[in-house]
Amino acid sequence: MQIQPILAALRRHRLATLLIALEIALACAVLCNACFLIANRIALIHLDSGVDQSSLATVQLTGYEDNQANDLNARVLAGFRGIPGMQSVSVLNSIPFGARRGTAGMTLDQAGQKFGGVVEFYVGGPGSLKALGVKLVAGRGPQMDDFQAFTGLMPNNASVQITRALANHLWPGADPLGKTFWLGDLQYRVVGVIDHLVRPDPGGWPGDRKDWSIFVPAQTGVFLSGSYLLRADPKDLPRVLREARDMVRKIAPDAVLDQEGSKALDDLRAEGFQKDRAMIGMLVGVIAALLLVTALGIVGLASFWVQQRRRQIGIRRAIGATRNDILRYFQIENFLIVSGGIALGMLLAYALNLVLMQHYELPRLPLYYLPIGALILWGLGQLAVLGPALRAAAVSPVVATRSV
Repeated sequence: MQIQPILAALRRHRLATLLIALEIALACAVLCNACFLIANRIALIHLDSGVDQSSLATVQLTGYEDNQANDLNARVLAGFRGIPGMQSVSVLNSIPFGARRGTAGMTLDQAGQKFGGVVEFYVGGPGSLKALGVKLVAGRGPQMDDFQAFTGLMPNNASVQITRALANHLWPGADPLGKTFWLGDLQYRVVGVIDHLVRPDPGGWPGDRKDWSIFVPAQTGVFLSGSYLLRADPKDLPRVLREARDMVRKIAPDAVLDQEGSKALDDLRAEGFQKDRAMIGMLVGVIAALLLVTALGIVGLASFWVQQRRRQIGIRRAIGATRNDILRYFQIENFLIVSGGIALGMLLAYALNLVLMQHYELPRLPLYYLPIGALILWGLGQLAVLGPALRAAAVSPVVATRSV
């Protein structure tokens, strides 16, 4: 099959060819970026939280006075521990996928010149880190002497555990154990490294920053109260949580139960990623609609050209062209148009990605999404042109020449 006659025919129909190529270019740009966004959202939904969330729930209390905090903690902890099936109850300021209460910037020097980043400080009482079910990959966990009383929003100093992602960011290639960092004038020393411990709001942080967390052991008190982490067997957890919520009315009538915040971690996670699932559905719908419109445009143009070229088809059939020759002609013609649109679409895809990076802090579009988008559009183009091409190939030489 010679390409020159095909190119000559396309030059005679420049406007129609250009419009279809532009439509394909737009489809390529949107398709690549939409697939990238979908992949990011799916990865976020399946993010490794680092905790044993199927066994965890939380009860959140508000509305009590500061001078009641210690008494409230004592009553709630004692009451919850008496619930059948309750494995542990502890106090933790922030809960994964719950409310964010410990986000702060930290530095690597006391003068505050070496900024380390904005991290999540999980301040927890005795038993809270063990209850989370995190995996310790280096160093040690908190010991009883590490749980110190404090009078501010954070303990004045402590031996802490940090996540592997944060350790690699702060001290790349070095052993983080024994390293120190500061939160204002407060100094902390790393004694353990956790595999994963996700932030309460992972969706709002790009890349590994979702896992920039620090666990700070502390005694319960005014600034560590009202937020309780419950652990039970997954099959018992719904009942345990229900009984704990009902018990609050009896043992803590001076506090208000936060109905929305007091749930199983699985439920909190599902609610936290509800918008992401909705966005995935919307993007899939956009892709389907865009591919449908593109396919209809290719079918319409190919059908128009088949009708316009019936005389040429008849002549070619009369001088020996087979049906396969006619079929290949339209397929190659479509392949050239789609290829031109894809080449332009790849440039538009990166331009669109730069806009998304600037305004929505998305990462750079990986190169492998471009051939994926190209293969989809090439396949779509060949399928869309197949019907008109088969109709053209089925026209006999006599019918084609008499119809003009």
